[in-house]
Amino acid sequence: MKLFKLNLKNLFYTNVLIWAALCNPVEAQKSSLPAYRPTSSEIAASYQRMTLMDSLTKGSVQKASVQPNWLADGQTFWYRNVLKDSLTEYMVVKPAEAKKTIAFDQAKVAAALSKAYDSTFSASKLWIQDIHFDEAKHSLILNSKGKWFSYDTETHTAQKIDKPTLPKPKEIGWTRQRSRWGRFRADSLSPDKQTKAFVKNGNIYLNKKGEKEAFQLTYDGNPLKPYGELSWSPDGKYLVCYRITPQEERQVSIIFSSLPNTTRGEVKTRGYAQPGDEFTSYEMHVINVGTKAAVKVQSEVIDFFNAPVIRWRKGDDAHFTYEKVDRGHQRFRVIEVDATNGATRNIIDEKTDTFIYQNMIYTHYQPEKHEIIWVSEKDGWRHMYLVDEQTGKVKNQITKGEWVVRDIDSVDTEKREVWFKASGMNAGEDPYHIHYYRIKFDGTGLVKLTDHAKATHQLTFSPDRTYYVDTYSTMTSPPVSELRKTADGSLVMELEGADISQYLALGFQLPEIFKAKGRDGKTDIWGIVYRPSKFDPKKKYPIIENIYAGPQDSFVPKAFRHYGEMQSMAELGFIVVQMDGMGTYNRSKAFHDVCWKNLADAGFPDRIAWMKALAAKYPQVDSTKVGVYGTSAGGQNSLGALLFHPGFYDAAVSACGCHDNRVDKQWWNEQWMGYPVGKHYDEQSNVTNAAKLQGDLLLIVGEVDTNVPPESTYRVADALIKTNKDFELLVVPGMGHSDGGTYGRRKKRDFFVQKLLGTTPPNRNKLLNPGLKTGAREPQI
Repeated sequence: MKLFKLNLKNLFYTNVLIWAALCNPVEAQKSSLPAYRPTSSEIAASYQRMTLMDSLTKGSVQKASVQPNWLADGQTFWYRNVLKDSLTEYMVVKPAEAKKTIAFDQAKVAAALSKAYDSTFSASKLWIQDIHFDEAKHSLILNSKGKWFSYDTETHTAQKIDKPTLPKPKEIGWTRQRSRWGRFRADSLSPDKQTKAFVKNGNIYLNKKGEKEAFQLTYDGNPLKPYGELSWSPDGKYLVCYRITPQEERQVSIIFSSLPNTTRGEVKTRGYAQPGDEFTSYEMHVINVGTKAAVKVQSEVIDFFNAPVIRWRKGDDAHFTYEKVDRGHQRFRVIEVDATNGATRNIIDEKTDTFIYQNMIYTHYQPEKHEIIWVSEKDGWRHMYLVDEQTGKVKNQITKGEWVVRDIDSVDTEKREVWFKASGMNAGEDPYHIHYYRIKFDGTGLVKLTDHAKATHQLTFSPDRTYYVDTYSTMTSPPVSELRKTADGSLVMELEGADISQYLALGFQLPEIFKAKGRDGKTDIWGIVYRPSKFDPKKKYPIIENIYAGPQDSFVPKAFRHYGEMQSMAELGFIVVQMDGMGTYNRSKAFHDVCWKNLADAGFPDRIAWMKALAAKYPQVDSTKVGVYGTSAGGQNSLGALLFHPGFYDAAVSACGCHDNRVDKQWWNEQWMGYPVGKHYDEQSNVTNAAKLQGDLLLIVGEVDTNVPPESTYRVADALIKTNKDFELLVVPGMGHSDGGTYGRRKKRDFFVQKLLGTTPPNRNKLLNPGLKTGAREPQI
């Protein structure tokens, strides 16, 4: 009777499923598609094809970019094309004439070089590193095989010469951003070269030229807390210095277990600051060299980064500014100092409840006009502002709108223009596409240099910026290189279009660009999809996600890529995907802020929604079988997928992951997880949460990783063992920060084949057949 009731129940659910299929044929098709389950022989064939394609696809795309090499006249350039079978050709372009010609007769040049160097130079594969034309002397100066030659274009003869001194094209005076956090360069000699400042036993002394005795300026310094980092004012009246409290950087150790010609492992240590570690701090002072009086600058101790760059105000001998980022990354200031009394005033003072991305802070100083071009996200998007350096008042917002300034190319102080890259300005286009613009300091006169194509652009300008070469593409449209005018972006001529026919002839389809709504149901999440070249639309395939959720950037490629690891993995029978979820960069500040003290989030709610949307659209996508892999921050993310979202992710390969943000490097982790180190560090640690593991896991680590300490992975392994969890661990001797190299990548693929396809990968330890000699092995697959 019990069995009869159970059968009626099963019949009821069967009828429900049939009715659902009639009402929703797409879902019916999806549920009815059989899973792709290759046999051992089929998977072996897939491995062989994958290995073959890894080789055959190399060089299968030609003319993918133009790298212009401008000649001394600044009006002509040459470039190299690499054609099918590695054949080469060299082109010369004269923009003013819109003319492109063959640079020289390769057969004659190769013959002449062969004779001059007593070596064979291939005419069809001639490789020239540098070319200089001298039409008046009917000669070419060439560099090939690391040697220099002079080639006569009339007699077609060449002779080997010493490295010549060659003229370079004159570039106009653009100003570019120097490294913000480069090491401070102290000055020991006064601007007039008459006085030397130096530190002895922790105190500052002055020694004037011609005087035997040095004069002691400070008396409270000592070797444990010395003065240092001395910097003169331009007029020599003041000396900026610091009372320094040194902090020795704590060490981490790595073990080289398998060094050749040894019988013992070798331990090496290095300085490695971790979150919460103390920094050397700097207390700023100013000394009046004439009166010998010293004043302490009325600002907080600098306890983050090194001593700052000092900028003395032009025409004002008593004031200077410096920049300060507070530890915790929630405040950035440009601070003005009155050298006469140490008083300070904040010229720029930006505060935030989350973080200021300190690597992307941009300031450009214009001493003649007492102005600062400053880039900030204070209105919710990354934009440029013009600030009065004397009053601190924002004169105007140079750029504005729901799009982001990606980078400052250069600043023209004479024309008062900024040349910059941006993304998201064009409605209806992928918001990550990079476009180029220029705009006046007052926010007017915006010139769009790349609006002719909805794509990601890479520009190279002529020395005088009259022309530029624009190479643009998307993941689904091959590169095109054009020569254009910077005045208005108008086309001069097309230079090259990439030839991808050889690649497509191998049977590949280009990846699909796919977007779906994120966790909020409003924001578009963008990604790409790779399918096997032998894709069977009547089967459904597991998903493998390539993850890297580091907040420092966005990671889905936007420029054309014809083949890589994702397509290679897809060849084994997977749908391989990548997307940028919330918490990554290059969108709005709110989009980025999701990562704040929240790295465990890794955009997973957006990623899962994206993959479910992909599966809803394509019945061949099996969102019930999902793998994920990643390296470094991606290693942290891939394991986090199993720990925090076990209901969606089934298998993960995690390489050299920063599994606990307290173990990883200070400068990266405090930027996103904040300072001081709080309980949220522990709560989001993969080590702390190891007991939550439900899926299949492979950990990979190089034993001598100097980026993320190997113990980050070892601590996860220790926690998994202590909680009686099953997992696999691959430690690669002698390897640094990596996904495991060739061997690690092969193990990753084997792991997913076994866990997601349910198929045993090829056994590479077996002989091909009993007739082979001992030691013979099957091909590397």
